[in-house]
Amino acid sequence: MMKFTLLPLLALANAVAYGQPSPMIQQDNSVTFTLRAPEAKAVSLRGQWTKEPIGLSLAEGEKETWTVTTEPVPTGVWEYGFVVDGQSIIDPKNPAIKPQREPNRSILHLPASPPNPWDFQDIPHGTVHQHSYLSKAAGKQREVSVYTPPGYERSGDKRYPLLVLQHGSGDNQLTWVTHGKAHWILDSALASNRSVPMIVMMIDGHPLGQISRDDIKARNESLIAFERELLEDAMPLVESVYRVSPDRENRAIAGLSMGGWQAINIGLGNLDKFASIGSFSGAADKETLEATFANPELTNSKIKLLWIACGKEDFLLERNETLIAALKEGGINHEWHLTEGDHSWPIWRNYLHDFVPKLFQ
Repeated sequence: MMKFTLLPLLALANAVAYGQPSPMIQQDNSVTFTLRAPEAKAVSLRGQWTKEPIGLSLAEGEKETWTVTTEPVPTGVWEYGFVVDGQSIIDPKNPAIKPQREPNRSILHLPASPPNPWDFQDIPHGTVHQHSYLSKAAGKQREVSVYTPPGYERSGDKRYPLLVLQHGSGDNQLTWVTHGKAHWILDSALASNRSVPMIVMMIDGHPLGQISRDDIKARNESLIAFERELLEDAMPLVESVYRVSPDRENRAIAGLSMGGWQAINIGLGNLDKFASIGSFSGAADKETLEATFANPELTNSKIKLLWIACGKEDFLLERNETLIAALKEGGINHEWHLTEGDHSWPIWRNYLHDFVPKLFQ
């Protein structure tokens, strides 16, 4: 359940009627932010592109509208929000909100020239579809987003490979598209002949609601419930509606953070269904992968790609390095990518950009 307080609701109501747009991108990529916050004592901006908060001040001649123009912001897709008297809120003038379990971040997108893979480009584009369904495994209504590549509707009876792409613990099935720009990354890879066309499905990874990272029992129960829903409800739905290849070699599962943990556990635990697996800043423990290490030759005969990446400043780096050491010792084929960066979306967009061209070749 989303939580609302009086302050952001008042700001939202007032923003419709008053003030200039926010954010307003200037020619040099500096950005002007404004917020109508009656009776506020202090307002600051927290942006993903900078480590330090940026203070806002009252606009000249104003008693209620706070504003600031930043230094030029690097190109990219960034999260940001305001802090008003210690309370974090979204930008009420900006309809671009990061999909989350409890939304608290707005989105600032500054395209590059030439475009980055996650920028909109004048190239053929695929379609993102939304489906609601009754999950028998979860016992409630659930949602799945499905990307079909450019030309899908005109391709007759052609069947396509399937990638299951999962989000992190604070997000939902919409985040990879709305904030991650996965559809534009896939379009870009196709337009540059770096990848093959594929169908991508993204479902909410919280069948039991959001689970604490520290509650191991609840996490394992959630993983079991998610696996059931994926295999028994969501994938059959997608297979019934879309022309998905039935071949195991044309199935992949990947994700970031919690989604990477899900991908490794479910992918390696179901090598009769998935041949390729990707983990972006995820983590998994050797103890949960007994079958993988019990027969390395059989595991390697079924894995086409086991792709794992993590940033040097990521808080999950140690767990990833422990897993990589176990894979090496156990003789399990894999790709390990230690990169710059932390546990954040600017890193994960790059990982998807690098991972997709390796699939289904």
